[in-house]
Order: sequence, then structure tokens, then C-alpha cells
Amino acid sequence: VDLRACIEEDSVEIEAGGRYTFPAGIAIEITSPGIAGFVYSRSGLGTKDGLTVSQGVGVIDPDYRGEIKVSLLNTSGEKRRIERGQRIAQLVFMPYCHARLTPSEELSDTTRGAGGFGHTGKK
Repeated sequence: VDLRACIEEDSVEIEAGGRYTFPAGIAIEITSPGIAGFVYSRSGLGTKDGLTVSQGVGVIDPDYRGEIKVSLLNTSGEKRRIERGQRIAQLVFMPYCHARLTPSEELSDTTRGAGGFGHTGKK
């Protein structure tokens, strides 16, 4: 589902490195059990204009009833303009699960071990 900038002004400028929270003009009720809404950046805004959802991915919990808002971060080195009604993000509905965490003093061994960033797939 496309989310649009539901602003009163004709446009809003976001300074380089700045962020702005846009009302999307809609509120939803997610009635399917185990489904949540996830707000993603639009590929064109992100790659061409440097405008991304500021927290990476926004999560719309099933019990949220307020207006959806989208915070955009300007990662470019230039001021960017968003026009009233412009598509600014995408809302995708997907299943989620709640993990049950169990405290433990030690973890089982794996081939990878504790190798983190940059270690995946290296031989």
C-alpha cells in the first residue's frame, strides 16, 4: 500500500541530514491474527533522492489505532522537497511471531561461532 504525504502545505523541505515526520492521512485496524504492518522506504526516494524511513523499518502493531506517520531522513547532501500527496513510503502486511526467550549461561557451538559482521560465507 502506498503511503502519501498528507500535509496541509503545498510542500515540505527537508534539510540535508534532517528528518521530518509526515502524516499519512490514514488509520487502519489489522484484524488478522499474527499480522502486522511494516513501513518501508520507496526505492526511488532512497536511491535517487537519499530519503529513507528514518528508523529503517516502521512497525505498525495490530493494536495501534492512530494515524500512520512516516518519518523520513534526508541522507543526501542537499535539501529535498516532498509535495502534498507524494508517495513517500510503502506499507506491507506480513506475519510476525513473538519469540519466547530463555535465559542461559551458555550457548551451543556452531561452525560460525561468534563471528559477526563480515564473517558470513567466508571460508
